Amino acid sequence: MQSPLLKAASFTKLQLFPPYYYYYPSIIIPPKKQSISRERNSGEKNHSSTKFRTGTGIRAMPCGSSVNSRENNGSFRNVRLNESTFLASLMPKKEIAADRFIEAHPNFDGRGVVIAIFDSGVDPAADGLQVTSDGKPKILDVLDCTGSGDIDTSTVVKVDADGCIRGASGTSLVVNSSWKNPSGEWHVGYKFVYELFADTLTSRLKKERKKKWDESHQEAVAAAVKQLDEFDKKHTKVEDTNLKSARGDLKNRLEILRTQADSYDDKGPVIDAVVWYDGELWRVALDTQSLEDEPGLGRLADCIPLTNYRTERKYGVFSKVDACTFVVNVYDEGNVLSIVTDCSPHGTHVAGITAAFHPKEPLLNGVAPGAQLISCKIGDSRLGSMETGTGLTRAVIAAVEHKCDLINMSYGEPTLLPDYGRFVDLVNEMVNKYHIVFVSSAGNNGPALSTVGAPGGTTSSIIGIGAYVSPTMAAGTHSVVEAPVEGLEYTWSSRGPTVDGELGVSVSTPGGAVAPVPTWTLQPRMLMNGTSMSSPCACGGIALLISAMKSEGIPVSPYSVRRAIENTCNPIGDCLEDKLSSGQGLLQVDKAFDYIQKLHSLPSAWYQIKINQCGKPSPTSRGIYLREVSSCQQSTEWTVLVEPKFHEDASNLDQVVPFEESIELHSTNEAVVRAPEYLLLTHNGRTFSIIVDPTNLSEGLHYYEVYGIDCKVPSRGPLFRIPVTITKPKVVENRPPQISFQGMSFRPGHIERRYIEVPVGATWVEATMRTSGFDTARRFFVDSVQISPLQRPLKWESVITFSSPSAKSFAFPVEGGLTMELAVAQFWSSGIGSHEPTIVDFEIGFHGINTNKGEVVLDGSDAPVRIDAEGLLASEKLVPAAMLNKVRIPFRPVDTKCFALSTNRDKLPSGKQILALILTYKFRLEDASEIKPQIPLLNNRIYDNKFESQFYMISDSNKRVYAMGDVYPDSAKLPKGEYNLQLYLRHDNLQYLESMKGLVLFIERKLEEKEVIKLSFYSQPDGPIIGDSSFKSSTLILGLKESFYMAPPIKNKLPKNCPEGSVLIGTISYGKVSSAVSEEGKKPNKNPTSYLLSYIVPPPKHDEEKGKASSACSGKSVSERLEEEVRDAKIKVLASLNQGTDKERSEWKNLSISLKSEYPKYTPLLAKILEGLLSQSSAEDKIHYYEEIIAAADDIIDSIDKDELAKYCCLKSEPEDEGAENLKKKMETTREQLAEALYQKGLALSEIEKLKEGEKVVDEEGNQGASETDAKSDLFEDNFKELKKWVDVKSSKYGTLVVIRERRSGRLGTALKALNDLIQDDAEPPKKKLYELKLSLLDQIGWSHLVLYEKQWMLVRFPPSLRLF
Repeated sequence: MQSPLLKAASFTKLQLFPPYYYYYPSIIIPPKKQSISRERNSGEKNHSSTKFRTGTGIRAMPCGSSVNSRENNGSFRNVRLNESTFLASLMPKKEIAADRFIEAHPNFDGRGVVIAIFDSGVDPAADGLQVTSDGKPKILDVLDCTGSGDIDTSTVVKVDADGCIRGASGTSLVVNSSWKNPSGEWHVGYKFVYELFADTLTSRLKKERKKKWDESHQEAVAAAVKQLDEFDKKHTKVEDTNLKSARGDLKNRLEILRTQADSYDDKGPVIDAVVWYDGELWRVALDTQSLEDEPGLGRLADCIPLTNYRTERKYGVFSKVDACTFVVNVYDEGNVLSIVTDCSPHGTHVAGITAAFHPKEPLLNGVAPGAQLISCKIGDSRLGSMETGTGLTRAVIAAVEHKCDLINMSYGEPTLLPDYGRFVDLVNEMVNKYHIVFVSSAGNNGPALSTVGAPGGTTSSIIGIGAYVSPTMAAGTHSVVEAPVEGLEYTWSSRGPTVDGELGVSVSTPGGAVAPVPTWTLQPRMLMNGTSMSSPCACGGIALLISAMKSEGIPVSPYSVRRAIENTCNPIGDCLEDKLSSGQGLLQVDKAFDYIQKLHSLPSAWYQIKINQCGKPSPTSRGIYLREVSSCQQSTEWTVLVEPKFHEDASNLDQVVPFEESIELHSTNEAVVRAPEYLLLTHNGRTFSIIVDPTNLSEGLHYYEVYGIDCKVPSRGPLFRIPVTITKPKVVENRPPQISFQGMSFRPGHIERRYIEVPVGATWVEATMRTSGFDTARRFFVDSVQISPLQRPLKWESVITFSSPSAKSFAFPVEGGLTMELAVAQFWSSGIGSHEPTIVDFEIGFHGINTNKGEVVLDGSDAPVRIDAEGLLASEKLVPAAMLNKVRIPFRPVDTKCFALSTNRDKLPSGKQILALILTYKFRLEDASEIKPQIPLLNNRIYDNKFESQFYMISDSNKRVYAMGDVYPDSAKLPKGEYNLQLYLRHDNLQYLESMKGLVLFIERKLEEKEVIKLSFYSQPDGPIIGDSSFKSSTLILGLKESFYMAPPIKNKLPKNCPEGSVLIGTISYGKVSSAVSEEGKKPNKNPTSYLLSYIVPPPKHDEEKGKASSACSGKSVSERLEEEVRDAKIKVLASLNQGTDKERSEWKNLSISLKSEYPKYTPLLAKILEGLLSQSSAEDKIHYYEEIIAAADDIIDSIDKDELAKYCCLKSEPEDEGAENLKKKMETTREQLAEALYQKGLALSEIEKLKEGEKVVDEEGNQGASETDAKSDLFEDNFKELKKWVDVKSSKYGTLVVIRERRSGRLGTALKALNDLIQDDAEPPKKKLYELKLSLLDQIGWSHLVLYEKQWMLVRFPPSLRLF
């Protein structure tokens, strides 16, 4: 998991934060009397994948929250722990009365309830996750919904005479003879095991493997040093050529070993997978020998076969070294194997909080120990545990298929639109049609308001959970020195309301626990805290309710369950505004069950709220949220539509038609919010009006509710609530615009909120925070949030630690005219134990330079762009700076493929089969580059997106995958070469996918430092041409505009490989932050406010020389030219013939003999004949085949006048002499044909030598393995010397002969060095034959550890097929 973004983020960034949690990797449960390891980094927000987030603004909220009812929820003064209360605090249950409920109802402990865990995967071997409290299997199914563990097992093999099969990795595998396989067909596949492991596990294994590799490598280095030392002792004078070569070989071996140590990159062990049908079930066995320390372990034949987990509920462990549990599932008739592992400890921890059962230590039980689970892995291991649309959709399908009662999802991120998107539609169907209760974390983005994330905090049909910490938890779970007096929300817990006014947080539960973690962590449990932990706590509490309802025959409805928990909470805090932090309060299981028992016979309906401001048909909201000054200066009228919604299976006659309720409407403050007194509500809904009058309110945060009570049964409590949130901002009227907040007093957990109208024209803030009056260090969260239509909340945040009273300054961007919330919070555990408050003074200065341009676009012309700048707030220093540092090149797909997915995991509950579309793009990089794919239509949205999912893979022609990603593409460094990018899109709507077949994709390439273009500014429009009137800086006078021009980049300085239509992009900034805040200088992308800058690359300059007709006359007659044309046409036909079958090869041979007899000395023909022979590499008689190649090469060599060729190669022709230049080009072609013939002859001679005589044993002093009298050796050496006359034999084209020559001479180290140089210089893509030669050399030298290393890399460089999506 990655840490949160703690630095300022520009407006262009978004913050992502799945999953919602923090974790502390230390063993928490010690033996008796052993001290407890204290938590570390107690305020950090750890997320599975850092996503950017944007910011807002605020007013003061009451100090640290408190719980009004403190009797039974873990909030009490003077906390003193004993061993029992300490252990109980590690898995908090008392706070939500779950312990008391189970004590009163032992059989209602979750029995009969099935919970789906949408997370990073659950380890079925983890402590407490084997059985339920009544002895049933705890985990019913374990699924990888992302596909990250999928293996292509479509290759089918059969057992040979020795009882072996060839694995997909190339390894020979012994099959256990006792395994039943009636068909005799074995499906094989392979996987790099690191692709299955969590990052932390991979890191541990890499360290352990590197240590062992170093030991083997050091032995090889020591041996090489010893050999060189012995040689030097034996030969004090090295003058003989052979001795020099021998010593050089020993030095090369040592140098290779040293270089290899520096370039070591462990891609991990490879496991072979075998799948077969035993007549009843699909079975799976793995060969994991590469993982084991001891030889003989992990063999395929010794593996205990597994089948789909839900069938037998068995799991395996890869090896004792990794201690990683896995399960398997087989799909598509054995053609796809899914190996399921977890991608972080997060999911197992969440499952443990929900339902762990520890019969030997019940105090460590999860909240619902009797519940059963299914694990739906939505965190993709390929993306570091980021969730994907594919994972989410498959998880929904699985939850419905398993008839789950509950879902917990501790993942999420900020969203553009609340309660919107493909996943939200699927969730609504689960809740409304299948009666599944969906619980999810609200997020860890607090303490500012409007920071709840999707889907938990923004979706109406999901119960969003905030995170609460009690004094008992603080003392026991977190081991603080002194527990807080009262319970409160964690500082980082996200707050409501949503941008459309919904409350955001439904209820709160304990947000920290010491719970089980996967076995590969090498510890039974660890501490984590976050809304990721509060959500499963709530889920477990709801599971107790559902267990009780099922036991007592009470129908389960998500609507009635939600109303019960929300209407029976213990409030947290003393003010109504605290609901924005904690929802309705702290969940109380016992009270909720009493509520359900008394009221279960009443109609179960969800009351959907739709609100519009009168006179404005859009937007429609779920609450009333007044943030801006204009909204607070007058009364407004709102139309509210209340629509009762029943489950889809509700009876029209028995439930829908009779539904009629008399509703009494209440307002929490009628002076501000007025509503009618009564409402008669039927199934078709009813509208009424609300008038909100904020004019007499003071500045700051105000929260009210309008709620409806059933007149006949008022004990039901509110049937629906309409949140009304008003943040009346302070208007900054002084100029220059500055504001300060003096003497704010902080204690642990206290939050101060200030709401300020950002002056129109402001674009950034410079702020100073001064602290005083405290002793021990203090930690503060400082957030700024603004809300702008159709954007994620614009958020800036910082975590600041003061070790002593001091001042800190910072700058961040703002948007003028919008209310800004400034939230300053002392971290809940910071300063605990000290009784001195922290005094904070906060000073804010608004700055801004306004221009007539937002995003600046240079259209590719030579004209400069005029920019008008104005300081609307005060005099500002105008210092424009602009740079272009990236290029985006557009591509359209070269191939499309649309098809239906074949497995049941891709069939929606409605019966629709999901379709897939694969778009293939091709691009080329002329140099090694850092690139990032960009798909503007689809990027940066997971939940607020109507398209289901996307995933891309970038591979080369060898099928090696270099990069992959989804909605948040990552940069990847790629070497020079050609690449395929495959984009995988999914949806059940064919029309949607068909419309995407021409989707434009951009490849964004980061420019090298030397290619970055810094643009110039001028005070006159002709400045770029004339070269004077340069504009550097100026001081803007308040209210006066100043204009200047930005010149386009100079055409001849554009980066290379920027074709017409591509776009250079960068940033432009205008202001200068004071030196006290920043020392970034003139780097526009580092300034707090910068704007997008783009330049459209124009068509290239016309090449006047191109296409110029040749003025030279050949001087040949018509008949001569005709004869040449006929000859060349015949050669062209010969080159076009296929040689795939014996008949085709016979036709080719006959034509080649005919043409050779007709043109016996025509070198281009002879070169084509050699080329044709080389394509016949499958010939059975290898010696005859290579002799034919030698003969063909000799024909070419004999056809060339080498003396004449040498003469022309030495001549320097005048460029103006076109005839001489053409002749020289012809002779250069002839030289290339001669060199190729010599090169191929050398290779053929070498192959014949190996076939006839085998490898020669050579002594260590470099004596030639072939005798000097050997005719073939003479031929090879003579041929090599001849080649050396014409070309650089060390070049990538001919270097293989150098390697062969050195190897023949017994100089294996020199041969390997030459081969490494050849591989380094070789043109892309990498050639497999060179790496096979390298393996052979390493094996011959005896470096077994390097042989194993290179074999693993062979599968990386040259996989047999592309990975599955």
